[in-house]
Amino acid sequence: MQIYLPIAEVSVNAFLLLGLGGLVGILSGMFGVGGGFLMTPLLFFIGIPPAVAVATEANQIVASSFSGVLAHLKRKTVDLKMGTVLLIGGLIGAAIGVQVFRILKEMGQVELLVKLCYVVFLGVIGSLMFSESLRAIRRTRGAHHKAPPRRQHSWVHGLPFKMKFRTSGLYISAIPPLMVGALVGVLAAIMGVGGGFIMVPAMIYLLGMPTKVVIGTSLFQIIFVTGFTTLMHATTNYTVDMALAVLLLVGGVIGAQIGTRIGVKMKAEQLRILLAVLVLGVSIKLAMDLLLQPSELYSLGAGGH
Repeated sequence: MQIYLPIAEVSVNAFLLLGLGGLVGILSGMFGVGGGFLMTPLLFFIGIPPAVAVATEANQIVASSFSGVLAHLKRKTVDLKMGTVLLIGGLIGAAIGVQVFRILKEMGQVELLVKLCYVVFLGVIGSLMFSESLRAIRRTRGAHHKAPPRRQHSWVHGLPFKMKFRTSGLYISAIPPLMVGALVGVLAAIMGVGGGFIMVPAMIYLLGMPTKVVIGTSLFQIIFVTGFTTLMHATTNYTVDMALAVLLLVGGVIGAQIGTRIGVKMKAEQLRILLAVLVLGVSIKLAMDLLLQPSELYSLGAGGH
């Protein structure tokens, strides 16, 4: 069943969009990521303009993340205090990111920037997560629950403005969570992602949070940052397609509930290595598209390439 998307100005299959929304919802529930790192490139692949895909996907992430965080709140695996600190940084970063997006849209460079950001960030984060997950699996096999390296003191513990985060069992500076939140906010605005693919490893390896509370806390922050980002894009750049958003939203809410149930049955190391493989796969696909089909990306330059 074909449906016309007025802002994107293309016709697509409604059931395809519902299916994509469901897939991303499952990922959200399993891994604690908004799923935008996968959905936004998939929207590129089916013909949605990058500016519309980025702004609209932020809207869908709100729904799938909200559905997932409800399940985690029931299990008491959300650190609300840590989530609030991350959120403050995220809102500041999102406001900056939307303005950068607006300037690049006016220059006609949004598509190139978005795709390059995906290739670089997904490639780096995916590689780091994959190698760390392999090491974690080896440690688990070698000895039962040895104290992981992330619990050792690092430069993070020497910073001022310390706060106690009881749910996570941490007493650390508020500066690193604010910085992580701000980075994720910028990425949410420019790349149309919840930022979970950066936030989840940063919370585990940089902040030293227990894996069991990381996913729920990540989803809590993602809801508000992506909601704010969607509002900013709608009022500043006019690139939010509500028809597209509703279809992705319905699939996302259903998928998130399924993903949460799957995630509970899997080990943390298995979840992280699966997420790393997905991240690397999307990065490679986008890199190939940039290398094999570069002509349109440079068509705006004077003098022609």
